[in-house]
Amino acid sequence: MSIEEIKRTTDGKMDQSIAALKNNLTKIRTGRANPALLDTVHVDYYGSMVPLSQVANLSLMDARTISVQPWEKSMAPKIEKAIRDSDLGLNPSSFGELIRVPMPAMTEERRKELTKVVRSEGEGAKVAIRNLRRDANESVKRLVKDKLASEDDQKRCEADVQKVTDKHIAEIDRLVASKEQDIMAV
Repeated sequence: MSIEEIKRTTDGKMDQSIAALKNNLTKIRTGRANPALLDTVHVDYYGSMVPLSQVANLSLMDARTISVQPWEKSMAPKIEKAIRDSDLGLNPSSFGELIRVPMPAMTEERRKELTKVVRSEGEGAKVAIRNLRRDANESVKRLVKDKLASEDDQKRCEADVQKVTDKHIAEIDRLVASKEQDIMAV
């Protein structure tokens, strides 16, 4: 593997870590309703567990209510049970074929707990980024040891990898701060 390939793969893996963080942050509930909140809910559909979005239409009724419109009438009770049994703390209610999922108001204490969870997710992503930096630097050291690259190349590569690391860490900080602001907004 060349130095350019090491830098390219490290940058790609760091981008994947950022994408994973974004995905994890969307699952953390703010005061507003968001259909993506139900992405983790799976429903028993004729013997197989499928994501809720594959058996129903998810949309927003208002800022605090998600509406779930099952494509088959017989699925409504199963969908309602799956949402209730999920660890999201939601209590859906049926109105004919439509299922309404109101977002409960969050207490100040719950908001503070969620900001701690967000910070912890951010810290986990930073650790992943730093581990990728370490792996890249070790790969370059191996190239120098095997005499496939010079020490000057190593220094330049380590500086480039550090710049990419700093850029990704700053992005994580920005995402975490933005999510915390969303959570603390009443």
